[in-house]
Amino acid sequence: MAEVDKSISFDGRDIRLKVGLLAPQAGGSVLIQSGDTAVLVTATRSQAREGIDFLPLTVDYEERLYAAGRIPGGIMRREGRPPEKTILTSRLIDRPLRPLFPSWLRDDLQIIALTLSMDELVPPDVLAVTGASIATLIAQIPFNGPMAAVRVGLVGDDFIINPTYAEIEAGDLDLVVAGSPHGVIMVEAGANQLPERDIIEAIDFGYEAVRDLIKAQQDLVAELGLVIVQEAPPEVDQTLENYISDRASSEIKKILSQFEFTKPERDAALDVVKDTIATAITDLPEEDPIRVAATANSKALGNTFKDITKKFMRRQIIEDNVRVDGRKLDEVRPVSCLVGVLPKRVHGSGLFNRGLTQVLSTCTLGTPGDAQNLNDDMQLDQQKRYLHHYNFPPFSVGETKPMRAPGRREIGHGALAERSLLPVLPSKEQFPYVIRIVSEVLSSNGSTSMGSVCGSTLALMDAGVPILKPVSGAAMGLIKEGDEVRVLTDIQGIEDFLGDMDFKVAGTDAGITALQMDMKISGLSLDVISQAVHQAKSARLHILEKMLGCIDGPRTETSPYAPRLLTIKIDSDMIGLVIGPGGKTIKGITEETGAKIDIEDDGTVTISAVDESKAKRARNIIQGMTRKLHEGDVYVGRVTRIIPIGAFVEFLPGKEGMIHISQLADYRVGKVEDEVAVGDEVIVKVREIDNKGRINLTRLGIHPDQAAAAREAAAVNR
Repeated sequence: MAEVDKSISFDGRDIRLKVGLLAPQAGGSVLIQSGDTAVLVTATRSQAREGIDFLPLTVDYEERLYAAGRIPGGIMRREGRPPEKTILTSRLIDRPLRPLFPSWLRDDLQIIALTLSMDELVPPDVLAVTGASIATLIAQIPFNGPMAAVRVGLVGDDFIINPTYAEIEAGDLDLVVAGSPHGVIMVEAGANQLPERDIIEAIDFGYEAVRDLIKAQQDLVAELGLVIVQEAPPEVDQTLENYISDRASSEIKKILSQFEFTKPERDAALDVVKDTIATAITDLPEEDPIRVAATANSKALGNTFKDITKKFMRRQIIEDNVRVDGRKLDEVRPVSCLVGVLPKRVHGSGLFNRGLTQVLSTCTLGTPGDAQNLNDDMQLDQQKRYLHHYNFPPFSVGETKPMRAPGRREIGHGALAERSLLPVLPSKEQFPYVIRIVSEVLSSNGSTSMGSVCGSTLALMDAGVPILKPVSGAAMGLIKEGDEVRVLTDIQGIEDFLGDMDFKVAGTDAGITALQMDMKISGLSLDVISQAVHQAKSARLHILEKMLGCIDGPRTETSPYAPRLLTIKIDSDMIGLVIGPGGKTIKGITEETGAKIDIEDDGTVTISAVDESKAKRARNIIQGMTRKLHEGDVYVGRVTRIIPIGAFVEFLPGKEGMIHISQLADYRVGKVEDEVAVGDEVIVKVREIDNKGRINLTRLGIHPDQAAAAREAAAVNR
């Protein structure tokens, strides 16, 4: 393929496309660059594997450390297990791309995006999304695109396209919009409690830029002499499908209209119908065309049964405005909440139920040393103080399968819940704890990610975390048949599985904190998106009212088993003194007091212990070590040892001085032991600090008021 170098300019940003330069054996490849950030994206197609009845699309995004001018750590000195950010970016590419492939396509497809260069201004993720579309078009894979994505930021009152990292950090919105010629196809956002109208305006603003990128791709395809491939689906013999439809349609329609059925009852009734048809097919003669077709395609019965169920579920909603459980389109399932369901060894817990969906969230408070270091994520010197982990065990859907490490779905749902709650968490100065939430899905029937947002809010308040406002969330669905559109509030499993949209919206009573929209169709108009966002607000507020009926605000005290944190500030040039050679001093303080000590580069010292008295003891030692002394200061001390010429006194934790024998009394002292003994409490004054830093003390010339003040201060610090 001939090399093409093309630039696209919009909203003050430039994107450069290089085609035909790299990866010549890939089906299609493009180097997409903005600033010094460059991403190579490839798309490759292989022949379909036998027995596959779904689209085997694999999307992998990877960041090479050389892209940021870094050498990997560890023994191997090469990239290892991908960090969560790369997994989330893989999902970001997959979600708008997958719906645009024809439903009949069964070929193996793989999209690989490699970040080859990265600057400190341009995030590579949206470049990779757009690059995936370009690579797919060049590979001549059947595709209902082009597709493109942009990021929208809000700085002050102005929306900006593809903001820099600094602009994202400073703004109140981080929104990614992906779209096709048919409309918006994916939205991912975190926001600082923004009103619904601002979010809708931002989506519209972003889609305008998406259109420019779509037009540029269409021009590129024409310039390369290619076409956007739209292959016709393969012809399929409908004999078996018609046989199944004739026997299943009336029964499925009847079951879906029995609104009193619970999910298990409805699933069981549908299984009976399916099993009856399977038995009927098995009873046919071996040479019967129906049995031959069913034997040749063992998945035909299940797929056809799903299609029939989908048709009647959707028709019931479009024609009758009623759902399989009898709810109205904008009705939320019954909600119930509990807090403190686990003993206080768990610092906070919340149980959230919405219909058959049940999520147990727990909150653990940790010390600053428990923060997650993000160095492996190409983000130097950054730490996460809030971690949200989401687990989805197989029993939650009544299944048995091996328990594995968290997959992409679990990581994605945890990240969405984390993003939903970040805007309401207290600052480090206000609440220095590291916070970890774990959401355990105990039962799943739709929108467990939003259930984990609600359960986590309950757990945070139960743990005494002073959040700004409670957050709730709801998932919206969509049924679109031709021009008929129905937006569904609080979708359950069957409506997610057989519907056209999963639109999750989380926020407070003041505004939206996060949203995520995924489509199964090729695009959606802004009017429908606007309806879904506003309809979600009513659902969120309804759920929030139920949550506040359980606990109306954060508890005023943390669990007695949570660590007690004390924070002090020392001069940064004193850090080495506290740590000591090889960490000897700080280890000694830890061993003596049982407290954990974390010191930051700016001199902030955080001391933690379950027993607050231990934390105070460590604080007093550090304050004593780092306190600047002045001649004339008076302290209460204790004699630690005696030598012939004087006595050593610890007058501050970790700080000693010597009283010369001549300074023990206002008369001649024959022996030090005649005046003091080891362990005696004495009032001393700093007489001088010599040029070697040695502290000389005296018991002479101390005013009674000074002595009284010293005793009072010592009593407070004990």
